Amino acid sequence: MEKLSIKNWAKEDRPREKMLLRGAASLSNAELLAILISSGNSKETAVELATRILYKANNNLSILGKYSISDLINGFTGIGTAKAVTIVAALELGKRRGQTEVPQREILNCSNKAYLYFYPLLCDLPHEELWIVLLSRKNKVIEKIKVSQGGISETAADIRIILKAAICALAPNLIVCHNHPSGNTHPSLQDDKFTHKLYESCQLMDINLADHIILCDGNYYSYADEAKLN
Repeated sequence: MEKLSIKNWAKEDRPREKMLLRGAASLSNAELLAILISSGNSKETAVELATRILYKANNNLSILGKYSISDLINGFTGIGTAKAVTIVAALELGKRRGQTEVPQREILNCSNKAYLYFYPLLCDLPHEELWIVLLSRKNKVIEKIKVSQGGISETAADIRIILKAAICALAPNLIVCHNHPSGNTHPSLQDDKFTHKLYESCQLMDINLADHIILCDGNYYSYADEAKLN
């Protein structure tokens, strides 16, 4: 019986296409290994060869991780130096990932922490920029985004862009920050109007506007600290 190539499989069953459609977690160990080895041999597809390799390793990735390049080359038809090196390298990366500490996300639960977070971005700019930082329910940083850039004295901000970013990230909290290149931390009338409008818009979308920071080099103004978030 003629061997059926993976190219002849239904698109959703091919390992690469399946990963693109459903994500890496949807693939079996054999399918993931098949992506690494790319092709099989004259008698086996890449998935069949990967299945056999795993079977020899008792279907245990820890055991497979102990295989040397020569073990793979000499033990399996269709595994040459390039494929063996790829398998060993991938398993070594997996091992190193397990030994790597998960980076801790910053927690911005007060105005001073928010000021220090934005300070490197905004302290020396000759023009105004407005940024937001999206936060989790525990005020852990999800993402920071530059919303707009303006001139020396002001920058325009589209509230719709801010809300869209928060909604797309499923962020329940956000902090807004913009700089005053003049060095004057006092909010302008336009700053007050923008903050009030943004606060009301966030309330409608069940998003908490935790603060609006006006940043200068060495000092800042916090709407939350001044009880002006309304």
